[in-house]
Amino acid sequence: MLLREGTPRELVVETDAGALRGIRRRGVRLWRGIPYAAAPAGELRFRAPRPSPGWDGVRDASVFGPVAPQKRKGQFIGAADHLPRSEDCLSLNVTAPDDGEAPGRGRPVMVFIHGGAYSVGSSGEYPRQGERLVRRHGVVYVSLNYRLGALGWLDFRAYSTADRPIECNLGLRDQVAALEWVRRNIRAFGGDPDNVTLLGESAGANSVTTLMTVPSAEGLFARAIAQSSPANAVYLPETAATWAREYVGILSGIVDDDDLESESTDAAAAMLCAADPMVLAEATTALTIRTPDENPGTISLAPVIDGEFLPHRPLDAFRDGLAHRLPLIIGTNDREGSLFEGRISILPTTKPRIRAIFTNTRKKSRKAIKRLYPGLPERRPAADFAGDFTFWFPTVKAAERHSRYAPVFFYRFDAAPRTARLMGLDATHGLELFALFERFDTVVGTGLTLLGGRRMFREVGLRMQRHWTRFAASGAPGPEWPAYEEGERRTLVFDGVDRVEADPRREKRLAWQAFVPHV
Repeated sequence: MLLREGTPRELVVETDAGALRGIRRRGVRLWRGIPYAAAPAGELRFRAPRPSPGWDGVRDASVFGPVAPQKRKGQFIGAADHLPRSEDCLSLNVTAPDDGEAPGRGRPVMVFIHGGAYSVGSSGEYPRQGERLVRRHGVVYVSLNYRLGALGWLDFRAYSTADRPIECNLGLRDQVAALEWVRRNIRAFGGDPDNVTLLGESAGANSVTTLMTVPSAEGLFARAIAQSSPANAVYLPETAATWAREYVGILSGIVDDDDLESESTDAAAAMLCAADPMVLAEATTALTIRTPDENPGTISLAPVIDGEFLPHRPLDAFRDGLAHRLPLIIGTNDREGSLFEGRISILPTTKPRIRAIFTNTRKKSRKAIKRLYPGLPERRPAADFAGDFTFWFPTVKAAERHSRYAPVFFYRFDAAPRTARLMGLDATHGLELFALFERFDTVVGTGLTLLGGRRMFREVGLRMQRHWTRFAASGAPGPEWPAYEEGERRTLVFDGVDRVEADPRREKRLAWQAFVPHV
């Protein structure tokens, strides 16, 4: 869309692909739906992102771009039905202060990667996210869309042909392309390309810890923040290939392709490349529902260690000093696993799933774990076992290993409004986002604080904002938050009153080390 003549020029910026016009709202300037790569559709489906072709004139940047193809009522709640879905989803958004300062000042930049188990979500899920952060702390905030589901996170290289080449780690490659766009263009929005902090939550945090070990991402960000990263959810090609085969079988059943032979590379490639994106999303949901029971403790949508783009398992790269040696904030919430039940029961919370994990461990270490989760596999201890297995212990390993080479600041988020505690969720997975980004005007945010605790929760969020933005500006979150080192393991606990604890949950940490030494 092109602008009419006479539009105020101060909201028009020049990028390497063309001019953009943003909008102004209460102390911030916003540009939305900016293409950072070409549409990965047609011949570019299952290919690494290509440069955006650009445009003539001035492009309207007042609305979010289409969300990646996803199901609304699948395993996770996807984007609202009224939001357009398209493979042409590789866009990002920029929010900058509108305080009269010249754009060339060079403000800290914070690039946020959304979560959603690599299957749902978008950068516009909470349309005003980041605005208060920008208005209050003067940073430039960037959010982005990337390919989801089978289009971004399954490894179909076994079906690659000369006519239909297929690559892997496409969602990660999209994120690198977005960071490259930021590097080239963010100065026009008032940001400093040499002072970029990459942050994400859940799957977005897994992206952060993984990108810290991707060679092509080196130099694209100076600091990192990983909130509740399932840091070990990165798999070998053999495991990823098994999921790809399962997916092809599921998809052939949906499209009723009785002629498809499982060994026919050409037929499978043709089906994958021709299928409607929403049919691909339907098959993705079917696969992700099966995975927790067929392969407990794993997540089928995940990065793959391909030996090239992602050469090493991230936790091994952290151990061996091969990760980018950047300052890192990393942590988890108090009870990560309490959220994952019902339709989103993807963690090892059931008796058969827990038994499958125990089968691969030593008898002595099993006894120690059972003692620390009394009542296992009852609902509450099972949720805590699964949350610690998926999020907390891998996060501890990432922190301790990276702390040998670069500054690390470790946290635990314990704050929870009264409603969350009454529901038995406590400080569960994703709760900190409502505090950090002040999502109190959303339906969920309002409900969480309906029975009290909003003031406490808001104040915790404001303290997090100060730490996060100080870190983005300088690489250190503040003198009251000491660095994490393997000796004392000092951890900042966010709660009604914040506190620093030395090696919290030490007994659990040692028990998990014996239980899953391979992590």
